[in-house]
Amino acid sequence: MQILILSGSSRKNSNSLLVSKYLTRLNVQNDELNFNIIDLAEEQVPTVGRGGIDPENLSDFQKNLIEKWHNAALVIITAPEYNWSTNAELINLAHQLGTKNHAYLFNNKVFAFVGVSTGRGGRQSALEQMMIFNKIISFTNNQSVVCPKLWESHETHLNINKESLQSENQVYADSAQNFMDYAITMTKRWQAV
Repeated sequence: MQILILSGSSRKNSNSLLVSKYLTRLNVQNDELNFNIIDLAEEQVPTVGRGGIDPENLSDFQKNLIEKWHNAALVIITAPEYNWSTNAELINLAHQLGTKNHAYLFNNKVFAFVGVSTGRGGRQSALEQMMIFNKIISFTNNQSVVCPKLWESHETHLNINKESLQSENQVYADSAQNFMDYAITMTKRWQAV
């Protein structure tokens, strides 16, 4: 199963990227899972009204993003929480890809969301992304599902060791594993239909 984890922060070496890497380590023992990480900090996606993602003129980053997204059965988005809301880069990406030119990217997939925070937050950013993706799936008349289970990565910088990509906080580790198991099981059921 192809899984894309999209790190939604535009900051280099962000907590969203740290969470993305951490999630790939949780299921290393499972040979049927193939993880890819795309980091939005690698390249600025043009903002709506000032440019677009033209299918005939894609940058290398855009080609890689679209190819990995298209091939993935499960797309996990780690959404940073900025001031109790989601970040502009993820909203912009949803607007850029939620068009007729890229509508196929929202078909036959499971989308799952992680809210990332340095404090005790994260929920709002994940909820906002879930709402946006549900609307895009509906508006483009596609058949995909948004995973109802989200995960809040609280105090991310304190809970994940940057070198080992492990967590010594058992509650944190268990909640992350539970989220991944749920999203993967849901994707297997969706793909089997």
